[in-house]
Amino acid sequence: MLNETLASKILPVPERLGSYSPEDVIFLLKDLSEVELERGTEDREEAIQGGTHYSEMLPVEYRPTPQYLALFHETLDTTARKVALAAGIVSERLMARHGNNLVLASLARAGTPIGILMKRYFKSVYGADVPHYSISIIRGKGIDENAVLYMLREHPGRRIQFVDGWTGKGAIRKVLAEARETMLAKYQIELDDDLAVLADPGRCSETFGTREDFLIPSACLNSTVSGLMSRTVLRDDLIGPNDYHGAKYYREWLEDDVSNLFVDRVSSYFEEIRDEARQLAVELENTPEANQSSWQGMKDIARIQQDYGIADVNLVKPGVGETTRVLLRRVPWKILVDRLDNPNLRHILLLAEDRGVPVEVYPELTYSCCGIIRPLNGGKE
Repeated sequence: MLNETLASKILPVPERLGSYSPEDVIFLLKDLSEVELERGTEDREEAIQGGTHYSEMLPVEYRPTPQYLALFHETLDTTARKVALAAGIVSERLMARHGNNLVLASLARAGTPIGILMKRYFKSVYGADVPHYSISIIRGKGIDENAVLYMLREHPGRRIQFVDGWTGKGAIRKVLAEARETMLAKYQIELDDDLAVLADPGRCSETFGTREDFLIPSACLNSTVSGLMSRTVLRDDLIGPNDYHGAKYYREWLEDDVSNLFVDRVSSYFEEIRDEARQLAVELENTPEANQSSWQGMKDIARIQQDYGIADVNLVKPGVGETTRVLLRRVPWKILVDRLDNPNLRHILLLAEDRGVPVEVYPELTYSCCGIIRPLNGGKE
């Protein structure tokens, strides 16, 4: 129960943002669409490695090339059922543990389409209308406390379930754990820091649909598969104490938007996969290893840091999703892959070739691949 101070706290009414239907998701974000926040890749990389927090600026959004859009559609054609099954499995695991008395809080922006899929699964299979919001969480700065308070106030008695697309190093899981302590100390509110993800290649979540490191099509593109929303922004001159964290809504990209195409295509398989999802969820719930986090991925990262002389762990981005992002919006140094014939790496190899980034085979990798950002000091420290 929220105390009187919290009950009287002024929180903004959610703005109508993004290209998704409000029935799929409500964004608890402040609209910064009119603010010039984008910086070029090289300029942004220099700023980040020079100490500017990544949440204080945005990468420039580019129109996807025809070749890359074709790859998105091809990947969607080949993996839509697989993504649906993983979404069904993670939803069934939540249903078995907690029922449907939930609020889904997807972590913008990679978590947003996954949260929509889970919301649609609960509706399709169980007839349950589970509220779904997309909120901001930022490594090094924490969760959007106002967004959490809003959800608790609007849905008293419901358990907040945090949702993301996939795990890399597990950084967001750690931020959630810190947020749990902060909310308890500050507001006497107990949150569950469990993070439900579609894929957990880093082995740092106990609530997942799969641990295979495969390409989730929504990792291919930026805003055009995430409701036309930017990454989230937190800057003192833009976000006040009673505001939600900010983001931009790129309305000008509407003709390139495939956000609804993605969730529609995947959710069309729910009826077909429901029995299989339920069976596999039961098997996972009865498998001790599937209910534990070994953090094996972080052990790989430590080995990579040692082998390549990388002092800053944030320059190593593991997994297909994060490697895709490195190639799309950072300055890559090299890409490590478990093997060159891994079918999950076709788009990675395509992007690396397009950008002239060397690819190296790194045996016994937990992930399918890792992207290494170019250290501006030359790399070896």
